[in-house]
Amino acid sequence: MINSELRLRPATPDDVTVLFDLIQALAEYETLSHAVTGSAEALQEHLFSTHPYVEAIIAEVQGKAVGFALFFHNYSTFLTQPGIYLEDLFVLPEYRRQGIGKALIRYLAQLAVERGCGRLEWSVLDWNEPALAFYRRMGASILPDWRICRVTGEAIAAIATTEVSKF
Repeated sequence: MINSELRLRPATPDDVTVLFDLIQALAEYETLSHAVTGSAEALQEHLFSTHPYVEAIIAEVQGKAVGFALFFHNYSTFLTQPGIYLEDLFVLPEYRRQGIGKALIRYLAQLAVERGCGRLEWSVLDWNEPALAFYRRMGASILPDWRICRVTGEAIAAIATTEVSKF
């Protein structure tokens, strides 16, 4: 049941510190705290500069931020339509099973419809059975044939400076 005190709203610059705290709580839940190398200042820049890279939705209960969704636009060449990629969805453990995650997904689906998007996509860790079950209940398909490819840090620089014939 959705908490009657729930309020969803776009993040504002005043939310950056609490949003970064929620990101750190997500990393802790996923046992990936060591991977958080960014800062609230970088998040501020990427959310609210003249050329923002991401957007965020804050979930509040009685004025307290208890969850968030962070997302950005992507593009489907096959659909020739924009999409929304949900980078992170997180609700504090003590506020789970109250419909807050469902409300965040619904908010993003409505936003995708309003913006003429053909897809709403995200990734989920294969060990996270509660999340997998939740997403299936929401109607999501878990794509078995797709794998995420990632290049970071020094590997990006190496690719950028390597002659094509060397690959």
